Amino acid sequence: MMTISTLDISTTTNSVYQAPNTTSNAARERAKETAKDFEAFFIGQFIETLTAGIRSDGAFGGGHGEKVFRSMLSQEYAKSISQIGGLGIADSVYQEIIKIQEGAKK
Repeated sequence: MMTISTLDISTTTNSVYQAPNTTSNAARERAKETAKDFEAFFIGQFIETLTAGIRSDGAFGGGHGEKVFRSMLSQEYAKSISQIGGLGIADSVYQEIIKIQEGAKK
């Protein structure tokens, strides 16, 4: 006669969906930095798109110098936004990087 045992779903569910912690701390730190850099780049592109239509005024505005300065300013704004928490993109990117690294080790 065959018996069927019951499972404690609360402990089984938690252990099934958590990835094993086999990624080193150094790899996790590199993944965090990469995710933050990606978010900063994304935000920078977003800011550049938002400010593309702004025209300069006066005799000292415009030209190649302003384009370069505006691009650098957008990237610095993006880095600052990313460092203070950003938009949440870095967290999602970090989780995906870890999933990929864990999958590659299996």
